Amino acid sequence: MILALDIGNSQIFCGVFDGDQLKVQVRYASKAQISSDEFGVFLRGALRENNIDPESIEIIGISSVVPELNYALRACCQKYFNIEPMLMQPGIKTGLKIDYKDPKEVGSDRIADSIGAVKMFPNEDLILIDFGTATTICAISRDRVFLGGNIMPGIRLSMEALESKTSKLPSVEIRATNEIVGKTTIDSIQNGLYWSNVGMIKEITSRISQEVFDGNTPLRIATGGFSHLFDRENLFDHVVTDLILVGIVEALKINGYLERN
Repeated sequence: MILALDIGNSQIFCGVFDGDQLKVQVRYASKAQISSDEFGVFLRGALRENNIDPESIEIIGISSVVPELNYALRACCQKYFNIEPMLMQPGIKTGLKIDYKDPKEVGSDRIADSIGAVKMFPNEDLILIDFGTATTICAISRDRVFLGGNIMPGIRLSMEALESKTSKLPSVEIRATNEIVGKTTIDSIQNGLYWSNVGMIKEITSRISQEVFDGNTPLRIATGGFSHLFDRENLFDHVVTDLILVGIVEALKINGYLERN
């Protein structure tokens, strides 16, 4: 069994794979401080609750955008699973050419998403939209070149900024809306959050198609927690919520970890 861990700013997303088949997904809230024991006890318990024997875990891969948690998570893997994990970081093989001024700047989440997308949709030009704490939009060519992209505040982060930086605006439920003009403060915030993201995605993906792919239409792949929020808008060709986990497992294969077990 393979354990893939996506360490994000808001959540730790965990997936257990049997070969290429995803068997179990669990989530854990990211914290500024987390001990290896705290996460290890949670993870072994969560696996048992989902009928996965923790002793069946043979390989662990980690993508992390929270460097301060890396030491504790690595120690957790060593202590609770007796496994040295693969940490996605500069120097590992990705199967991609990173066309970035400094490739080391590209977050491991964006790289893992890209690896997963190329695995699932080979020989295609791709635009990846990941709705996480930050919303990222990345372009990957059919010959496996990571071309770069955009990073914006995520939809929940935008809502929290309105709540925390204004005196009278409340926290609201994030949801799809039908009207463009709100008649209450809550409606107005919900409309603004939803339709600003719809417009942003349409504009950026259109410009990428024109400027990067010579007007050809690439496959648009969405992932992340809010990707299904926009289902009715026909913004994406595919929604793959576990794309980053697929990418981590593929990175383990590329780097020979599966051959060692």
